[in-house]
Amino acid sequence: MANLLTRHRVIGLLLAAIIAIADQAIKAYVVGPLALREVRNIELLPFFDLTYTENRGISLGMLQATNMEMRYLLVLMTAAIALIVFVWMLREKKLGDIIGLAMILGGAIGNIRDRWNLGYVIDYADLHIGDFRPFLIFNVADAAITIGVVIILARSLFLREKDEDELDAKSIPSEN
Repeated sequence: MANLLTRHRVIGLLLAAIIAIADQAIKAYVVGPLALREVRNIELLPFFDLTYTENRGISLGMLQATNMEMRYLLVLMTAAIALIVFVWMLREKKLGDIIGLAMILGGAIGNIRDRWNLGYVIDYADLHIGDFRPFLIFNVADAAITIGVVIILARSLFLREKDEDELDAKSIPSEN
C-alpha cells in the first residue's frame, strides 16, 4: 500500500478533492447568495457574465437525460469514466501526468454529484466577446476537465517521444 500512495499520487488525490470541493462551493454560492437561478444573468466584465443554465446532457449537451433512467445511466457512465481515470492516476508515476488526471477526476466528481443530486449539472461561467461565445456556458469542473485533458494530450504528444528517445539512447552500448 505504501508504494501505491506515493507523494505524487497523494498530491493528485488532494488536487482532485480541492477541485471537487471548490466546484461544489462555487455552485452553492452562485445559486444561494447570488440567487443566479432567479436572476438568470449577472454581468461582471465586458467579456464575462454569470449566466445560470442546467445542463442535462454530457459534453456539448449530447445524451440528454430526459427521464430518471437516462439520468442514472449518465451518472453510471461518468462514474465509470471517473473510476478509469482514478485507476490510471494510481498507475502513473510522473507528477505532470498525475496532475492532469487529478484535474479530470476532480471535475468529474463535481459534475457527477450535481447530476446525482439534481438531475443536471449547474453551469454559470459565460465567457464571450460581444455576442460571440467561443465556449458553451461552463463551470469549474468543466474547466478542470478540459485543462486536465489538454495536459494529458500535450504530455503524451510532446514528452513521451522524448522519454522513449532518452531510454533508447541509454540502452545503446557506447563504443570505447
